[in-house]
Amino acid sequence: MKVIRVPNLLEGVNLVKRFGALTAVKNVSFVVEKGQIIGLIGPNGSGKTTLFNLISGVLIPDEGRVKFGGKDITGLPPYKICRLGIARTYQIVKPFLEMTVLENVIVGMLYCAGEALNKSRSEAQQYLTLVGLDKKKDLLASRLNIAERKFLEIARALATKPKVLLLDEPLSGLNPTEINEAKKLIRGIREDFGVTIIWVEHILRALYGTVEKVIVLNYGEKIAEGSLEAVTNDPKVLEAYLGEKWAIKG
Repeated sequence: MKVIRVPNLLEGVNLVKRFGALTAVKNVSFVVEKGQIIGLIGPNGSGKTTLFNLISGVLIPDEGRVKFGGKDITGLPPYKICRLGIARTYQIVKPFLEMTVLENVIVGMLYCAGEALNKSRSEAQQYLTLVGLDKKKDLLASRLNIAERKFLEIARALATKPKVLLLDEPLSGLNPTEINEAKKLIRGIREDFGVTIIWVEHILRALYGTVEKVIVLNYGEKIAEGSLEAVTNDPKVLEAYLGEKWAIKG
């Protein structure tokens, strides 16, 4: 009987990225399966955002490959990767400040998903309802606070109808109540839309109860991978986070 192998949803193979003498990502490999929520952690400067940039096409790796659904997507421009089904948010959110909240979401749908304008408007309102911004859809984005801009960023990414969503520190700058709202939203994205999520986060205690697996980077290298409980008790991870153990044990 012939066994048909289903390719991993997303895979990085021996990825390397250099900036002059600095190697920001060093021979990093990873596998992401459909439906997972994976945490990507590590101290500042460990290569997390650079790895996101390699996956999303913002940067091209010097070595290694990125595969999506078994297809090699290494070197494709960001808009093509987006249309294949990989969306991302950014640590520093930059909405179109002089456009309305609704228009910000529509732009993403037109650019990436190729939706008709009338259909885009209706669907964009649904995404804003999901993130709790439906009552502010006609406000200029410049009038939103940091938490609202974070949620708008997520709505914009979801509007591209991704299979994989890369979240870059979605909780930074949020208060405890907003953090809980964001965690609930992230879980709902996976449960309601079937979206696979890779989540960069510094607030490690926020990952508990949400992620199935964690990948740890330090100085561009993958130093651990496994459950959050396992990796936060790994001596190499404890050493990398020296001075930040409160965040791990919190």
